Amino acid sequence: MGERLLRAIVLESIYTAYEGGSEPVIKDLSLEVDRGEYVVIGGPNSAGKTTLLESINGLVKITHGRACVCGLDVRRRGFEVRRRVGYVIQNFYFDPFTPFTAQEVVMMGRFGRQGLLSRPKESDYDAVQRAIKTVGIEDLAHKTIGTLSGGQQQKVMIAHNIAKEPDLFMLDEPFSNLDFRAREFLQDVFKGIVQQGVPILMVAHAFDGLPDIPIHLVVMNRGRITGDLSCQAGEVEEIIRKECEVKERCSSG
Repeated sequence: MGERLLRAIVLESIYTAYEGGSEPVIKDLSLEVDRGEYVVIGGPNSAGKTTLLESINGLVKITHGRACVCGLDVRRRGFEVRRRVGYVIQNFYFDPFTPFTAQEVVMMGRFGRQGLLSRPKESDYDAVQRAIKTVGIEDLAHKTIGTLSGGQQQKVMIAHNIAKEPDLFMLDEPFSNLDFRAREFLQDVFKGIVQQGVPILMVAHAFDGLPDIPIHLVVMNRGRITGDLSCQAGEVEEIIRKECEVKERCSSG
């Protein structure tokens, strides 16, 4: 039990399925993530990468197996898990007439710490300003979120989750609307978060600009982990490509 509490994530032979689905999406999957690890999750489309993040966050029902995140049983304490996990989803949309400013959206990341109906404290405002500065969106703070570009909104949502001060940070395709310069800047931000002991799990299809730190690489295909290893940033794309080619040949043969 002590070992599980030390690790940020312990998944043991989990199966997960969406409500109404006849087949599990995640199948007999086991994974361990330590604090301070930078985890990159890659693989072909429909491999189950996003579903894995949703399972870790208690958003998709785990039907079998054991899942412990931040020392909590996901199947029984999913709400508490979500309070402690920062999760930047892949697809989000703000109506152009959404009245909240970027700064207010970042403040919403503090709600889990403030408590129901509580007013923000000085510590909340400080956390929000730090997050805004960290992501480099000071010029956007007082603009309404719906008027921002997709890339700008993505930065706001990253700041929102940084302000949350999570014990675990998950990102699903966080660079899809960003240029290379912005990706490199944010990779340095994520490197700093990992160096503070907060593990990051990132689903991605593009792997340029990964930070120069050891990478815990997880390769997925058809709801299973087909590769789980440590490597350097420059090796990630080649390993994923080779792993997917091998699995494709095996499945077609």
